[in-house]
Amino acid sequence: MEASDDENPFDTESDRIQSEASSTSRLDISSPPSPPFNPSRQLSSEITNSERPFPAQEPRRQSQQPNFKSDFCCARDRILHSGEDIEILITDAQKTSVGAASPYITYVIQTGNTESRHRYSEFESLRSSLVKLYPTLIIPPIPSKQTLGDYAVKQGKAKEDASMIARRKRMLQTFLNRLARHPILSNEHVFHRFLDGEVSWHEVLNSPPISLLPKNILKAPSHDPTDQEASPAYTALPNPSAAHPLRNPDQRFLDSEAFTNKFAVHISGPMEKVTRRTVKRWSEFAQDHAELGAALNGSSLNESGPLSSAIEKTGQAVDATYMSTTKLAQELEQNWAEPMNEYSQFSSIIKKLLAYRHQKHVQYEMTQDGLEAKREQLEELEKSEHEARRLEAALGGRGTVSLPSSPSQEPTEEQLNNQAHSTSYVPPHPGPNPARRSARIPGIGLINALSYTLHGMMDVDPETARRNGISKTKETISQLEDALHLAAQDLKYSSSTIQADLDRFQRQKVADIREMAISMAQSHRDWCKKNLEAWEEAKKEIDMIPDHPNKLPSPPQLPSSSRRDSTGTLNGR
Repeated sequence: MEASDDENPFDTESDRIQSEASSTSRLDISSPPSPPFNPSRQLSSEITNSERPFPAQEPRRQSQQPNFKSDFCCARDRILHSGEDIEILITDAQKTSVGAASPYITYVIQTGNTESRHRYSEFESLRSSLVKLYPTLIIPPIPSKQTLGDYAVKQGKAKEDASMIARRKRMLQTFLNRLARHPILSNEHVFHRFLDGEVSWHEVLNSPPISLLPKNILKAPSHDPTDQEASPAYTALPNPSAAHPLRNPDQRFLDSEAFTNKFAVHISGPMEKVTRRTVKRWSEFAQDHAELGAALNGSSLNESGPLSSAIEKTGQAVDATYMSTTKLAQELEQNWAEPMNEYSQFSSIIKKLLAYRHQKHVQYEMTQDGLEAKREQLEELEKSEHEARRLEAALGGRGTVSLPSSPSQEPTEEQLNNQAHSTSYVPPHPGPNPARRSARIPGIGLINALSYTLHGMMDVDPETARRNGISKTKETISQLEDALHLAAQDLKYSSSTIQADLDRFQRQKVADIREMAISMAQSHRDWCKKNLEAWEEAKKEIDMIPDHPNKLPSPPQLPSSSRRDSTGTLNGR
């Protein structure tokens, strides 16, 4: 883990200069103004050591400095920002069928003096809503759903599995406390209403701001996807794929993506597998000692005297090993395996976050390419318009001039007079050609007539069509310029906010792994201490068993001066 931390790209210095590869040729990304300041959505990447919410030197419960506020939106907000170390607790998991046809498990959440009840699906909806409301932040994970294999093995009892419910209680409690300690998410009123037991969660999901979320967050402001006053130019932004390559990628985020992939492979690969295998073998070890202790205790009843007491005491020591090993396996599951699984989910979340930022960067480059293409098109149209006017001036006409069919044929004076009276003169349709009427194939005549009519309508006034094209192209260019400005603004905000949250996450990760390692060390120390005490007691009883009468006497100990010389033996002396 130390080797990974040494090359971790999340830790950026305050004076780190942005990579030159991320600069653009047309528009400086830093030139547009930042979005309107919103204290609840602003996450600064310039954090001093005294202000860092997740310092590496402190455990997870004390890893954030008190977050003081002067204005509160509700009572839950006041509790969370009271300056005290408030912990949200899930005190119970109860089976109920209120408001549903089939029974389900509801989790009792206690925040200070308030209490609320929510089922697992409502935790899911809370997290998915926060992901859409804050596309540039790392939203903590919740425990995964039951697999199809679990449902197949346990049939209808999968949702009532006691170990699964206890695991969900712990991980859902961790999820809520991570939200409560987040410098931005702790201010979200949707989260406050989730903790309020008097508010209908269905009503929250169908009211602002969740009801104002767009279908595609890529075509909404990064700083506030629910902004109803956002520029209509957002609709002109493209919808790129996450796999679309970048022309000028930012090296910082390439390094972050590479580090995240390596971290995910290591955590979800060998680390998580060997952790599951270790916990499983400790559990099997405990079960074997339970059976062995029962067998020894039963065997002590067949003996008498000191031997019976020694066997019984040995059985009790084995039972103590069973109980301490069971506790060790449980602590490894809670304090090591579950956080490891949580960080495996975190790696997937960060990948999606970096993919969103990648799409925003692609969106900017595609908009820039589209604007350049439209500018070139406008330049060509203006050249055509200039040539047409120059030709019109040369011919001396004020309207549309019909060019002669051959160089030797000149327009008559009557034709020029008619063109002078009307600049939008539409010649009558000449009708079918009588000479070719007999050679038509059935069914082709209608198609030819329609085609001829359409071409005649399109070519009625090429000057008007050309000018309309210029007008529409200028309008499109204006819209693309606004869209490019918005894309640059979103890219700047997304890059700074994501980088700041990655820095915060790195501090959180260091503190959590430190706490995990200390917890594992304490669990093994307690296991060894309890086993040592139990087996020392057993040894005292075993020493009271008399020696066998046929036991050979102990050989006399040689004086210290007559010890064998190992060097002499090796040399053959």
